[in-house]
Amino acid sequence: MTPPFDLDAYLARIATKAPPAADADGLAAIQRGQRLTIPFENLDVTLGRGISIDPAHVFDKLVHRRRGGYCFEQNSLFLRALHALGFEARPLLARVWLMATEETPPRTHTLNLVRIDGQDWIADAGFGGSYTPPMPLADGSAATAPDGATFRLSRHERHDWMLERQSEPGADWHPQYSFTLDEVAPSDLEMANHWTATRPDTRFTTLTIVSLCLPTGFAALTDRHYSRRAGDQAVEADIESAKAYRLRLNFVFGIALDEVEVNGLGLY
Repeated sequence: MTPPFDLDAYLARIATKAPPAADADGLAAIQRGQRLTIPFENLDVTLGRGISIDPAHVFDKLVHRRRGGYCFEQNSLFLRALHALGFEARPLLARVWLMATEETPPRTHTLNLVRIDGQDWIADAGFGGSYTPPMPLADGSAATAPDGATFRLSRHERHDWMLERQSEPGADWHPQYSFTLDEVAPSDLEMANHWTATRPDTRFTTLTIVSLCLPTGFAALTDRHYSRRAGDQAVEADIESAKAYRLRLNFVFGIALDEVEVNGLGLY
């Protein structure tokens, strides 16, 4: 039996003092709060622990233990929070085209469909490479992220809906992911999560990834490489020791791993 959702603990975790209203502004506020406080990461894949999307496990890991997670964890937590706040919402599955190597990539991403006053919105607290504000589900719908990137939705002949990203005005548009509005069962999420966490030679099983959205940018660790963008400022560096990696993990991303765990990542 799934335990009741502890809304107070969740709001404290995402640094939100009071429950927002179940409207478009509230949806944006709750998603922004989670993106700025709960990092995206796959450390448990690298450590050989696997990824559980059992609701109690996800809540304990991301809220009580102040870890992060990838999309199946992040958007599972986000969906339960939305329900606790009075939103009507359900999960969707998506094909990720960003850096795709297959002609048709598998459905390895989940996001949420939220209905507000008869209008459907997409809301995604778990895409590791970018921050997409909630968007009305409408052809041509657009939104600007805190880092200045622009996103747009369009109807797609083959894939139903496509989300694209433009890094700055005048730049090329790049597909992020496509999705349909088909109903998604818990077993569908379990299957997609298992594939994503265990399939050999994919990004999530060959790289150690940690990232966090910033108010005006993005910070990331990919294996030993650290990058940070905030406004016009950008920093890149390779982390030279396990001790320095552990400190960066803690002070930038808020993830506290012990020395044994950091050594277990196999980066040094």
